[in-house]
Amino acid sequence: MGKSPFGKGRGRYVPRGPRKNERIRVPEIRVIGPDGRQVGVMKTRDALDLAKQAGLDLLEVSPNARPPVCRILDFGKFQYEQSKREKVSKKSQSAGRLKEVKFRVRIEEHDFLTKLRRAEEFLNHGSKLKITLMFRGREMQHQDLGFVVVNRAIKDLDHIGQADSAPRLVGRNITTTMSPLPVSKRKTLKYNLHVGEDIDEDDDEDHEEDDIHEEDDHHEEDDHQEEETREE
Repeated sequence: MGKSPFGKGRGRYVPRGPRKNERIRVPEIRVIGPDGRQVGVMKTRDALDLAKQAGLDLLEVSPNARPPVCRILDFGKFQYEQSKREKVSKKSQSAGRLKEVKFRVRIEEHDFLTKLRRAEEFLNHGSKLKITLMFRGREMQHQDLGFVVVNRAIKDLDHIGQADSAPRLVGRNITTTMSPLPVSKRKTLKYNLHVGEDIDEDDDEDHEEDDIHEEDDHHEEDDHQEEETREE
């Protein structure tokens, strides 16, 4: 006897999902026709013949019923419609979440526009938006510049959303939230040429180390200048 292709100790491959056609092993089932009406209880092999004659599949929809309930249908069409429903459900759940876009005081114009593109897409999908501006090190001395950045973002997004409240300082961050405007009041998108692609939220952890190094360099320069002043 040859060795199993799955290797020693591994079990048989068990297909996932509902059982259909020849995978339905029970002797008797309750059948629902392609029109949604009950056909009745019959032997499984007879139901399979009925499905094949119609060029359709036999799908087990209630395996725990006694007897199990199976439906005659087009399985390819069934999968397609199920996938569409899942996408609609996922989009609806996503629309209710709070998305976040993060800014910095010393943000370049290109990066600022990239952030606006993310924010615009979130609002366009119906999500609430949290705008966060994070201060690092001595940037806290320039809180006024932070408010300028946040207020500019709010103004540049007023064609698609509105601020729920004025920006406020919380710890080392300036934060505010925006809600999407009703669809009838929204204007043409400014920053997204291709609508519909998924956009991830900001993750500034990758840049945090660079910011810390940059702040350390500033501190070293300041300390060096102080030493030169004392020597003079």
